[in-house]
Amino acid sequence: MNNDTILKIALQQSACDCNCAPEDFLSDHNNVHESIADDRARRYLKLPHICNLVSYGTNIVATGAAELLPEIERFINSVPGIENCFETPGLYPLNRILERAGARVCFMADYFLPDEKEIFRYSQSCAYELRVLEEKEFAELYLPEWKNALCADRKHLDRLAVGAFDQGGLVGLAGCSADCDTMWQIGVDVLPEYRRQGIASALTNRLARETFERGLVPFYCAAWSNVKSVRNAIRSGFRPGWVEVTAKKDEFIENMIKNP
Repeated sequence: MNNDTILKIALQQSACDCNCAPEDFLSDHNNVHESIADDRARRYLKLPHICNLVSYGTNIVATGAAELLPEIERFINSVPGIENCFETPGLYPLNRILERAGARVCFMADYFLPDEKEIFRYSQSCAYELRVLEEKEFAELYLPEWKNALCADRKHLDRLAVGAFDQGGLVGLAGCSADCDTMWQIGVDVLPEYRRQGIASALTNRLARETFERGLVPFYCAAWSNVKSVRNAIRSGFRPGWVEVTAKKDEFIENMIKNP
């Protein structure tokens, strides 16, 4: 599986998520589409979207509620530079549009795709034993310290994990979630006292390789401000793939503020 194939698979998945065609993300102009529920979409998405902006770096694809799309389209076409639609102050006008739907910008995320050559070129050694874990072997690991690697709310999607062990004790864990039919998402945790030793990148890289061996594309997500997570993605052999800005209802955001 080469990088062209990886990109095509990611574009196809984004098209399912956004109710559009894969080539819409490579167009020389922005485009908008009504958001609809789709069984092929990433399984953690709550569709339809109120508003979601996606860019692979060429243009902006917006998907959202039909009644908001004319204003969203004017917004993305009026802000100079793609990147300004994904950061403040360019996002403030979008929030004013979203007020009509009782919503605001909520998530701002970077998504990373594996560089096929870099993934298999990774050579950083890890001082601890790495062990591939199947579903039965991590069934008892749904604990707060592993909340990024495993998702207690979606246990049925967790397919594979790699653990780092120090004298038999688990000190780091990376897990794969079958969030779509062709792509698995990687999350990773390392115990605080074991960080800054290269464990996270070793786990992430090993799990990415294991995912490839199963004929699937691994992907990785980080909030744009999570510098440690972004660094881990790069060290592990991943490269920036696409970015998203997602709006949510006010009550959803308020609940997140109260229960981070």
